[in-house]
Amino acid sequence: MIQIQVVAGVIWSQDFSRILVAKRHKAQHQGDRWEFPGGKVEPSETNEEALARELDEELGLSFEQISFFHALTFDYPEKTVALSFYHIGGLLSEAEAREGQPLRWVTKDELVALNFPDANAPIVEKLTQQDWPLL
Repeated sequence: MIQIQVVAGVIWSQDFSRILVAKRHKAQHQGDRWEFPGGKVEPSETNEEALARELDEELGLSFEQISFFHALTFDYPEKTVALSFYHIGGLLSEAEAREGQPLRWVTKDELVALNFPDANAPIVEKLTQQDWPLL
């Protein structure tokens, strides 16, 4: 089975009260669901480099703070995804939907109500069970 290495950012607002989520395009795997922004890691990149690149490409975001949060592997019927999640803070720019994807800043209570890809369920649970901010 194919295994894909992916990084995602739990992106905190300046006051650490909200997290930025993006909606996946309908045609994507697990499409039309909310996600923590990020993407695939290229063979020559570290996780941190990949996340910085992806957040710049997708959202025009640059940041000052990054810290590892959680890693997991999830088996979908068609592929296995190895996910590494990082807390992102100290934003140096405003997020913009460069790929036309809906963006939303959400509170802990709002996070629980959103439909995320199956692999993200443990992260949503972990985030909602802990006091904010986590960065």
